[in-house]
Amino acid sequence: MTQGATPPDGFGHELRRPNEWASGVIVCSPHSGRDFPDWFLRETCIGINALRSSEDAFIDRLIQPALAAGAVTLSARLPRSIVDLNRAASELDPGAVECAPARTPSPRALAGLGVIPRVVSGARPIRLAPITLTEARRRIDTYWRPYHAALRGLIDEALARFGWAIIIDMHSMPHDAISHLVSPLPDVIIGDRHGVSCGPILRETVCTLMRLAGFRIRLNAPFSGAYVANAYGRPAQNVHVLQIEIDRDLYLDPVSMEPSDGYDALAERLGRVLARVAQLRPDAGHGKVAAE
Repeated sequence: MTQGATPPDGFGHELRRPNEWASGVIVCSPHSGRDFPDWFLRETCIGINALRSSEDAFIDRLIQPALAAGAVTLSARLPRSIVDLNRAASELDPGAVECAPARTPSPRALAGLGVIPRVVSGARPIRLAPITLTEARRRIDTYWRPYHAALRGLIDEALARFGWAIIIDMHSMPHDAISHLVSPLPDVIIGDRHGVSCGPILRETVCTLMRLAGFRIRLNAPFSGAYVANAYGRPAQNVHVLQIEIDRDLYLDPVSMEPSDGYDALAERLGRVLARVAQLRPDAGHGKVAAE
């Protein structure tokens, strides 16, 4: 069952439910949106492929095996270059928004990667001038708040039905982001904010499933988790969040922004992992699922 696209213009998010929710698992894709409103295309000073360079391309498709196996999925339709759903609503960049509130911006916002982004990858500017604070608030109210209201509602529902909620926050990373690491380079980075956002048994179970599928993994470096993990990950309150980053070189042509020859193999391996993750519970042992 599909729900979502809450904003009246249709450029919101998509919430999809399985026939039977297996175990309180919510798989999110906040950066895979690729539907560009005409008003934004008139505003930007770069082309669509450049805008899409910061997108977690096709992650919304790659998570579909989790839905088929019993997880709820929540995916953005609006591109990250318009509103970043994995930032706090208060992370305003004074270079992107006129008269941003008088508070010290976060380092991410100062780098142009706040809730209203100023740049895409390669520090390329999205627009020639900042937008007004009124317009920034409109975008946050129209797109950011409905997405997070949906996520909070799912967490509450999962807690009521299962006694826990598990959020798998799915992303992709440019290969350049890990090229400085010591070889062998990871295929996947799993973040739990250094043990803060997810219980250790659940984290190790997901890590084991990834390794069994042939992925090289690394924990928390260089990505330990952003806003979703920080805002919602409360293992002591039975809400667990893991952020998962997939190397785009495994499945994406970075020039055309279309699936590469490796897409099918990556989709099959990742799909097997997500089908198991969809049925996990926080106290599961390595590889065990709720049905067992």
